[in-house]
Amino acid sequence: MLVSFFESVKYVGHLLPISFLRIFLGYYYLEQALMKYRGDYLTRPRIADQMAEWLPASHAPNWFKIFASATMIPNWQTVAFIVLGLEFAIAISYVIGYVVRPVALLGVLLCVTMLFISGPAMEDLYKTFLAIHLILAWVGAGRCLGFDYYFFKRRRGLWW
Repeated sequence: MLVSFFESVKYVGHLLPISFLRIFLGYYYLEQALMKYRGDYLTRPRIADQMAEWLPASHAPNWFKIFASATMIPNWQTVAFIVLGLEFAIAISYVIGYVVRPVALLGVLLCVTMLFISGPAMEDLYKTFLAIHLILAWVGAGRCLGFDYYFFKRRRGLWW
């Protein structure tokens, strides 16, 4: 398996710049998840306060605003655990290059949700991340410098 990790550069080396982007984004998500884990993100209702403040002015559809105010804000601790878990999953997947396509789709879901519930200061960042996640899902960026190449060689499919 380790041989195929380095062999991937030989056969799909054209994906090398996107692989560096994938690894950088994974490192960014890992930093953000560790910062939230070490801080008071899970013990204080910071995400509920953020949603309550920015949701009325958000560009989100009305059904999402109703869902967020009725379900997400009262259950802020569950939402905080889900966000933290998704950030850890995205980070690990992107850094090692394993199941990048499905996790990139989870990243799209996370970015759309955060785009709707965060303020205008973070809007451009989440739009950029949304575009990057879509590109990583489309290209299958785990096949270069990642363990997806090992599985792609053996079992071709949509996931690799």
